[in-house]
Amino acid sequence: MFDLAAFIPRAVAQGIPLLFGSTGEIITEKSGNLNLGIPGVMYVGGICGVIGSFLYENSLADPADMNSFLAVLIPVVCCLIGSLLMGLLYCFLTVNLRSNQNVTGLAMTTFGVGFGNFFGGSLIKLTGTDVPTISLGATSRVFRTTLPFANSLGWFGKIFFSYGFLAYVAVLIALLASYVLDRTRIGLQLRAVGEDPATADAAGINITRYKYIATCLGCMIAGLGGLYYVMDYANGIWSNDAFGDRGWLAIALVIFTIWRPNVSVPASILFGGLYILYLFIPTGKNLAVKELYKMLPYVVTIVVLIITSMRSKRENQPPESLGLPYFREDR
Repeated sequence: MFDLAAFIPRAVAQGIPLLFGSTGEIITEKSGNLNLGIPGVMYVGGICGVIGSFLYENSLADPADMNSFLAVLIPVVCCLIGSLLMGLLYCFLTVNLRSNQNVTGLAMTTFGVGFGNFFGGSLIKLTGTDVPTISLGATSRVFRTTLPFANSLGWFGKIFFSYGFLAYVAVLIALLASYVLDRTRIGLQLRAVGEDPATADAAGINITRYKYIATCLGCMIAGLGGLYYVMDYANGIWSNDAFGDRGWLAIALVIFTIWRPNVSVPASILFGGLYILYLFIPTGKNLAVKELYKMLPYVVTIVVLIITSMRSKRENQPPESLGLPYFREDR
């Protein structure tokens, strides 16, 4: 029998990194910047959080003396700073130097993965263990702390209240981003920058400022996805090259949700469920069938892309200037 009560929490846990990544990328793309470096940003966010947590844990004589507030604050701040620097680097290259956004994003993904593997490998050597991983169990327990009444509510508590605080932060950020983009003056101006920067510039909107703020904020949100993966989903275990293709799935989720952060909430859970579906459907020893199940999120994205392209509604299309550098003298 298919155990839905066990499947949904795992789908949610799998989908939260995608929700962080897709929300950050949607905000970035609304400014006209196509940041394909999201996988690298998530990787950097994860390793920066690990570095901060590792230094804090090892500064304690006894893990029982850990301050829960500092255990959360230090890795979160380190994650946000690392992700912010990645966003600033991307903006400098694409906004100021007007380099190709596709090439820059791919280069940042390669750089981010290399950065994470280098410092991850360095920390592993510092531990002196033969196991190629870093275990931050004490910090992970703080991140994975659930609401106290979750276990007393049976399947309802398991489905809705059995997650760490970052899962609820991800949902809150997505809903808040949707509100700001659709209902506020700032969101209107940001969308104007992404649609027609020349017209927005003529209206007195600072194009460079909006691109910088949107991209850096998007990178910081995406970086939290990397931190969540390590501290919550992976139980505080860091191992090099463990993120898989989650960063690319987050970018695919942007297309699937038609650039709407609020739609990312159920869509990320759907993607997370599709990603782990092979674990809940008997496939025997046929590895080929398991790999076919892993393709489902991408197949669904392609189908959605085809359908939205055929409908050709303007509200379902990406920002008009997405991926194009803006140069005022070209107006």
